[in-house]
Amino acid sequence: MSTAVREAAERRTVLTRRIRFLAAATITYNVIEAAVALWAGGAADSSALIGFGLDSVIEVASAVALSWQFSAKDPERREHLTLRIIAISFFALAAFVTFDAIRSLTGGGEAQHSTPGIVIAALSLAIMPVLSWAQRRAGRELGSKTAVADSKQTLLCTYLSAVLLIGLVLNSTLGWWWADAGAALVIAAVAVREGINAWRGDVCCAVPAAAVSNESAEGSSCCAECRTPTDSAKIVVE
Repeated sequence: MSTAVREAAERRTVLTRRIRFLAAATITYNVIEAAVALWAGGAADSSALIGFGLDSVIEVASAVALSWQFSAKDPERREHLTLRIIAISFFALAAFVTFDAIRSLTGGGEAQHSTPGIVIAALSLAIMPVLSWAQRRAGRELGSKTAVADSKQTLLCTYLSAVLLIGLVLNSTLGWWWADAGAALVIAAVAVREGINAWRGDVCCAVPAAAVSNESAEGSSCCAECRTPTDSAKIVVE
């Protein structure tokens, strides 16, 4: 075995372990997040907090599916089914968020102030982008569509955290109970789009960076969106 082949195999092993670790970290945090959000939502009669807690449950299901895939000796054999599971989790999230937002807008109940809810939303807003970025970077280098798709699920959780935090703060300070419901409908639309992409396997830049030619990278708006500053610099130099 040549040195290059051996180094590539070793790097692949490192990336696989990293993805499994990040999936485990996502599961652990989301279990805590779900418990706190559902408890706080019930105490404050907040449909937004309850919805956020259920979103955490969906995020756990997606991360568990990813862990299941990468527990196999040949993760690629499970990629198709895992993408389907992640896509379904996106659709389930979109359906619930839409239902919950419409329920809130049609007078489903006014939530009370919730300090625990604001705290958990703020923590999620700080933690989730880091997990999403790390998983997406590893998934792109490994060429794993499922890792990239799951990183988008985590990123969507970040958006929901922001929506929840804004809604809870506005509700507590100004009494604008409808603020998070309107923004949540936008998040639901994004979830549907990402679900469709995952179902089709059209995951942004889910190919090993070394396998993408400059021409294809420059011609792909998707990869342009995903490209890191380092990637862009390499293209310019070459």
